[in-house]
Amino acid sequence: MTREEHLLAAVIDAVDTLVDDFDLIDFLHTLCDRCAELLDVSAVGVMLEDPQGNLQLIAASDEHTRLLELFALQHDEGPCVECHRSGTVRLNIDLSSPVETGPFPLFAARAQKAGFVVTHALPMRLREAVIGALNLFDTRPQSLSAADARVAQALADVATIAILQHRTVAYANQQRAQMHAALTSRVTIEQAKGILAERWGTSVDDAFDALRRHARSHQLGLTQLCRQLIDGHLDSNSIAHA
Repeated sequence: MTREEHLLAAVIDAVDTLVDDFDLIDFLHTLCDRCAELLDVSAVGVMLEDPQGNLQLIAASDEHTRLLELFALQHDEGPCVECHRSGTVRLNIDLSSPVETGPFPLFAARAQKAGFVVTHALPMRLREAVIGALNLFDTRPQSLSAADARVAQALADVATIAILQHRTVAYANQQRAQMHAALTSRVTIEQAKGILAERWGTSVDDAFDALRRHARSHQLGLTQLCRQLIDGHLDSNSIAHA
């Protein structure tokens, strides 16, 4: 594949997030592989922000990178961590330079031990929202050109859009599931109200009040209680009649 074809494939991968069965982890691992091929770097890692605002390793192109990223998280240092905090790009960091690696000496030492000599960090952001960072590593002392930096940021941006889109779809599915559950619960409650009202020869409002009181006093969910009544697992005589 040509470079243009690799870039197009990355965009197509991102569009696939619109489907329900999209596999986010597989997408991010594929992104790491595409970055390594397109940018001619030795390894790539992706870290995303968890609900508490901490970075977590999600995908990496090899085991060395995975261990290195975990080390960076453990010590709360490294270019990826700084990139996420500031939202700015860090390119062509010489891991042997005490000046360039001053803020993260432990990370630099571990990276060199893993065989890396240069690293880059790019924010995964959309407008003001920074959701993670893309980390590139190289075992050769070569710089990332301006053109390659633009490609790397484009891939990070594509991944960001894909992740946020996936979250939107997942949230929408969750909302639909919650609405479906609510409607199902409502039908169950209406059936239980009708059963109890008929057995007691009372109004459905009185039956509903009794069901609610019983559920609260026995620390049961109202829907759960009504389902037990409908299924015959609960004797209506055990419910206090006002």
